[in-house]
Amino acid sequence: MVNEILNAIQNALISGNAEASEAAAREALAAGLDAQSILNDGLMHGADVVGQQFEAGEVFLPQLMFSARALKAAMAVITPELKRLGGEGGAGGGQQGLVVLATIQSDIHDIGKNIVSTLLTTGGFEVIDLGVDVPIKRIISSALDAGADIIGCSAMLTTSMPFMGDLIQTLEAMGERRRFKVMVGGASVTPEYAARIGADGSAPNAVQALQLARSLMLN
Repeated sequence: MVNEILNAIQNALISGNAEASEAAAREALAAGLDAQSILNDGLMHGADVVGQQFEAGEVFLPQLMFSARALKAAMAVITPELKRLGGEGGAGGGQQGLVVLATIQSDIHDIGKNIVSTLLTTGGFEVIDLGVDVPIKRIISSALDAGADIIGCSAMLTTSMPFMGDLIQTLEAMGERRRFKVMVGGASVTPEYAARIGADGSAPNAVQALQLARSLMLN
């Protein structure tokens, strides 16, 4: 029963069916699944599949947009419960720090980023989400203006990943690198790649992104 519900959530996200995604999320909560499991074992798996299909050229921008809407519909159902769980964990109200989050320029994939944004918010961070295809200069200026603690960059496409390194090099050239922790993520972003470009860390999924952000705030 549990696997069937989680599969329904994944399939709704992959097919871009917002109504089915919302209904499956409600069914999951009614069946006693906790919001974290719905996120980790349902939505995040579906998001991974969509990202892989997009990079392989099996689906295109319209399908990606439908999948993003399906994610939004399901997240609207489970976010109140995620916030409650976050509150029980002692985090809330932006007390953890401020994160400027963006999908790096030349990349329009935002499903994974949106999950990270939601989980950071429910985990007690204040998040400024700049959206997709965001130029390096805008990311940096937004972080400076907001007094951010962390800059988070996402890239699904391997052709977009070099811009993450460019962002860090730009920060260094401006003399602002020490002001921010920089975390990176995306399907093809490995810890080795993050270390090579000088990032402070990387995370393969939203849960680990939250854990990484919390650890960076302690250093």
